[in-house]
Amino acid sequence: MRKLRFKLTAAVCLGIGLSGCSLMRPPTQVEAPIPAQWHAPLPHGGSLASLANWWSQLDDPLLVELIAAAEAASPNVASAAARVAEARFTRVQAGAALLPSLDGTASASRGPVGISGGSSSGTNSGSSGGLSSSTPITTLQAGLQSKWEADLFGRLRADRDSAEAKQSSANAKWHDARVAVAAETANAYFAERACQQQLRVAEADARSRSETSRLTDLSAKAGFTAPADASLARASASDASARLTQQRAQCAVQRKALVALSGIDETTLEGKLAAAPAQRALPAVGSIASVPAEAITQRPDVYAAELGVASASADVGSAEAERYPKLTVSGSIGRSQYRVSGVHQSLETWTVGPISLTVPLLDGGARKANADAAKARYAEAVSLYRANVRQAVREVEEALVNLDATNARTADADAAVKNYQASFDATQARYSSGLASLFELEDSRRTLFSAQTARVTLQRERTEAWVALYRSMGGGWNRQSAGAPSSSDSTSMTTTPTAKVATSP
Repeated sequence: MRKLRFKLTAAVCLGIGLSGCSLMRPPTQVEAPIPAQWHAPLPHGGSLASLANWWSQLDDPLLVELIAAAEAASPNVASAAARVAEARFTRVQAGAALLPSLDGTASASRGPVGISGGSSSGTNSGSSGGLSSSTPITTLQAGLQSKWEADLFGRLRADRDSAEAKQSSANAKWHDARVAVAAETANAYFAERACQQQLRVAEADARSRSETSRLTDLSAKAGFTAPADASLARASASDASARLTQQRAQCAVQRKALVALSGIDETTLEGKLAAAPAQRALPAVGSIASVPAEAITQRPDVYAAELGVASASADVGSAEAERYPKLTVSGSIGRSQYRVSGVHQSLETWTVGPISLTVPLLDGGARKANADAAKARYAEAVSLYRANVRQAVREVEEALVNLDATNARTADADAAVKNYQASFDATQARYSSGLASLFELEDSRRTLFSAQTARVTLQRERTEAWVALYRSMGGGWNRQSAGAPSSSDSTSMTTTPTAKVATSP
């Protein structure tokens, strides 16, 4: 017995000692092309805190309400939350593999005993007091069984690390889904506002042309205006009426999109839109020379790609460890009780072992191929991470350039509308006095309409660039403090990421 215990102790100690011998993995962090400074003006002055309050800068409660409703109704956010839960359970499962397993067993059976007894003369044993084959016996058994695999070469730890990185990556992707929904909702909201502004321009233009057509018809009937001019005025009014009808249809379609995104009843949404101010000014654009390069790593999709590298590195370590021996230790404790003819008999048993060492010998190259495939996936993860960073830098730079350009064009667009309006008013006065032709009036009106449309389009472009900057900078997400959705609410943040990867140089 002492020899058995000594062997068991030695095997366990050997397993624990060897469990610290993990294989080398590829780097979990790699360099990425992050610039030292931006080459365009930065509206938020380089402050990540202002990104977190991005929408509140507008002082538009309806936009905030719509974004919250869209996040609650979004299937993408719900799917991302479900993937977070799945990754969390996978991490628990991977961590549990490092610990011994313990199972309980219990059984009961009743049946005739399979023995008989008798005298040497061959008479029935029942008369001599022995047990016959018809005597029932009850057997009760209970026990505990345990099994543990010593992590000799770090395979189980690599699986746990990979699962932790994947869980944190799923958390980041959930935040990315929320940022994407917020940006899409904001764009739809601003498009709705721009459409209503263009509708008002079209309505004013249609009223003006209709009034000109009415007056021209009266003048033509009185013989003061040529019939050709009256026809031109009517054609101009019809053209404006067609554009107005088209604009109304576009606004109706745009509103349907906002209803689908937010999940709010259309009638209710119409009331909310009617009660909200028609237009709010965007925050002023500031300009600075540089911004910390770490700002780009605050994007949740970039962080998820970075964690993808860490997860792939752990997978390589796990695949390599599969090519080396495995040591497992088993054991059990049991108690059995037998009941027959009023007699009880108990028996306690325990076993240690088997202590098994599995050594891979021949597998046709399957384990090596699996390890090589894991290395290929690691190389792919590194490439995707670096490409993701480059794309993020491009999106930020483009948003900055577009926002700066639209801001610079705003004053010119306002001046153009103001002066074209003054020119049209003067031409209309001259036309009413008979000093200008209908052709001059229509040309002036057409120019004014184009300038008004261009200003609405410019305002729409500026809001798009503003939202694009929010999206490209990660929407205020912070990798150090952001959490994951809880199991009961996909829009809450209750836990912190379990795996943190340092910012790449």
